[in-house]
Amino acid sequence: MTLNKSQIHFPQRIICLTEETTEALYMMGEEDRIVGISSYTVRPARAKQEKPKVSAFIDARIEKIIALEPDLVLAFSDMQADIVKQLIQQGIQVHCFNHRTVKGILQMIQTLAALIGEPAKGQKLIHTLQQNIARIEAKVAQLSLRPKVYFEEWDEPIITGIGWVSEIVTLAGGNDCYPSHAQQSLAKHRIIEHPEDVIAHQPDIIMAAWCGKKFQPQQLIARPGWQSIPAVMNAEVHEIESSIILQPGPAALTDGINAVYAVIEQWHQRQLAATDIKGNRHA
Repeated sequence: MTLNKSQIHFPQRIICLTEETTEALYMMGEEDRIVGISSYTVRPARAKQEKPKVSAFIDARIEKIIALEPDLVLAFSDMQADIVKQLIQQGIQVHCFNHRTVKGILQMIQTLAALIGEPAKGQKLIHTLQQNIARIEAKVAQLSLRPKVYFEEWDEPIITGIGWVSEIVTLAGGNDCYPSHAQQSLAKHRIIEHPEDVIAHQPDIIMAAWCGKKFQPQQLIARPGWQSIPAVMNAEVHEIESSIILQPGPAALTDGINAVYAVIEQWHQRQLAATDIKGNRHA
């Protein structure tokens, strides 16, 4: 039996347990479908005022979710596996995304748009995000230097950036110090066992977004031996707001990649200026 679109029930009451699907639905103009969100949601800012908060990240108010009568709950990653299990046991329809790459972010949007029966809106949003990536790539093509970048996602233990973060560093003009770690989907496999290993990489720039808490640059700089790292010696230690880089959704491909590029471009300008000063001194 073949069903046409008018015969298919697309979800009208959606709960988003993470921020990226909330933001994507708002950007597609489909926010009226959302009946519950994560308490960590900050994008868009108005979502927290408009929508009930039903979850943190690894915890959720199952009773409240059930009371909201969702016809679809959207989750993300193995970290929410227990929540997903409980909801499925209650007979609730759940889709759990598990993407870790830039391509995966775009595919998530495509899948989400299909789930709500609005594939054209998904394609429009994807095109907008791809345009921004292309804009950044065009700017990067004008840079003559590529810095070594160490990205820190957590401090105790030290965890380096996940897949899409590493890709964004590369797209924005840097060379990630830990590309092999970035291929690991689980945080426990991205732990830097020996902090002195970062020293050996001699990154030109350090970027950090400590997931869920404020980055403390002085704590990082005070680590034994880290004062010999070029990024530390040259005051190239920068915070990237976690909400724009650590959620695998539109934010990472808009404000996130823009912020990473801005740090790299400014470093590039300082390197050229320093080279010019040295050249003039020897002239």
